[in-house]
Amino acid sequence: MPFPQFDRSRLKLKPLSERVHDLTVDSFYRLDDPIPPFDHPALDVIAERIIQARRNGAPVLMLMGAHVIRAGVSRFLIDLMERGILTHIAMNGAGPIHDFELALIGATTESVARYIREGQFGLWEETGLLNEAIKRGYEQGLGMGEAIGKFIFEGDFPHKDISILAAGYRLKVPVTVHVGIGYDIIHEHPNCDGAALGATSYTDFLILAHTVSQLEGGVVLNFGTQVMGPEVFLKALAMARNVAHQEGRRIDRFTTAVFDLVDLGEISGEPPKHDPRYYFRPLKTLLVRTVAGGGESFYVRGDHRLTVPNLYRRILERL
Repeated sequence: MPFPQFDRSRLKLKPLSERVHDLTVDSFYRLDDPIPPFDHPALDVIAERIIQARRNGAPVLMLMGAHVIRAGVSRFLIDLMERGILTHIAMNGAGPIHDFELALIGATTESVARYIREGQFGLWEETGLLNEAIKRGYEQGLGMGEAIGKFIFEGDFPHKDISILAAGYRLKVPVTVHVGIGYDIIHEHPNCDGAALGATSYTDFLILAHTVSQLEGGVVLNFGTQVMGPEVFLKALAMARNVAHQEGRRIDRFTTAVFDLVDLGEISGEPPKHDPRYYFRPLKTLLVRTVAGGGESFYVRGDHRLTVPNLYRRILERL
C-alpha cells in the first residue's frame, strides 16, 4: 500500500506583484561602471591561463552558485560568453530561478524568514512557469538549461538582456543546470513534473561530462558553489578519464580556481579528516584531488561582486 502524499492541489499561489523583493536589476553592474578595486596575486595568473586555454581551443568551464547572479555581475559573464571566453556555465537549481525572475520582472529574491512563517515562501505564480519550460524541453529532448534559455529568449521578457540562460541559448554556449529534487522553490508547485526535472537535468550532466572530456589544457572556475560544483565535476571527470584512458589519452593538465568567502588559511595538500576544512568540498576536490596528476589550482577569497569584475578586467586587458 503506497504511503500518503501531500496534495499539491490545495496550495495557494500568489502573483509576484505581491512579493517584496530584496534585489532589483538597478543594483547590477553595467559593463562601463567603475570596477571597485580588488587585488589578489592569483588573478593575473588565472586570467593568463584562461586566455591561453582559449587560444589552444580548450574549454573554460564555470561552476557557479546562485549567489553569483545575486551579486549583480551577470553582464560580465554574458560578455565573456559573447567573446568566446566562457565556453560552459554550470549552475545549481536556484540559478535559473533568479535569472528567470530578473528577466521577467527585473527583481528577485524573497525574504525566507518573512515568507516561511506564512507558508508562502516560493509559492509564486509566475515562477512556476519554469516548470512549463522544463516540461516543454523534456518533450523536445533538451537539457534543462537550454530549455529555460529558449523559453526566456523567445518569450516576452522585458529584461532578457541580463539573462545568462537566454544568452547561452542565443550564443549556443551550454548553460547547464544541476538540481537536487526538493532543493528549489519550483519543486513546491503543483505543475512540477519530477520525470521532466530529472531527465532534463541528467541531460545537462551528460553535456557537462562532454565538456570535461575535452578539459586537457583548459580551466575550471568554481564560484561560490560548495556542493553542486565540486560534486558534479568530480563525477563528470571520472567518466571522462575512464574513456580517455581506454583511448590512450590523459586529462591531467588543467587549471582550477576556487572563488569563495571561506578562510582556508595556508593550503598544503588535502587536510586530515579531523580538520574541518576536509569537509569543504572545493578544497579537497578542486584544489587538491582532481589536479594531482599534473594540474594546478588557485584559491581566491573575496566577494563575487569584487572578484568577478576584477577577473573580467584582467581578461580583457589580455585580449
